[in-house]
Amino acid sequence: MKLVIQRVKQAQVNVVGETVGKIGQGGVVFLGVSKEDTKENADYLARKIVQLRMFADAKGNMNCSALDVEAAFLVVSQFTLYGNCNKGRRPSFDKAAAPKKAEELYDYFICQLRAQDVKVETGRFRAMMDVALVNDGPVTFVLEKEAEK
Repeated sequence: MKLVIQRVKQAQVNVVGETVGKIGQGGVVFLGVSKEDTKENADYLARKIVQLRMFADAKGNMNCSALDVEAAFLVVSQFTLYGNCNKGRRPSFDKAAAPKKAEELYDYFICQLRAQDVKVETGRFRAMMDVALVNDGPVTFVLEKEAEK
């Protein structure tokens, strides 16, 4: 499982002109699921981003977690995180999970975030989405948890 998280001042996701998710201060999480991923990967990453000290304290240092500053998360599915661009000009998505499995783990990841008492908004799985955000910093991290073999 792979995610890109961007610290934001605000963000929203629209599907066909309808706002389906919107947050103020927090993080936009673009989440990709691989064929090998399990619930344990989702558990790990959900805990990790809630506790990740990516928000500024009173001195401007990144010492605060989402819990410390009551930040929210906007989670958007993004299978293209598993696009392999090493050969040719067209990405290969061989490592991306099939839609059914990806949606199950996407939904599970969201439940794990919500279980940690943070506000969570979402995009719409398999929809063409317009994501608008105001980067804060910018601060961006890529986190990955590969399935244990």
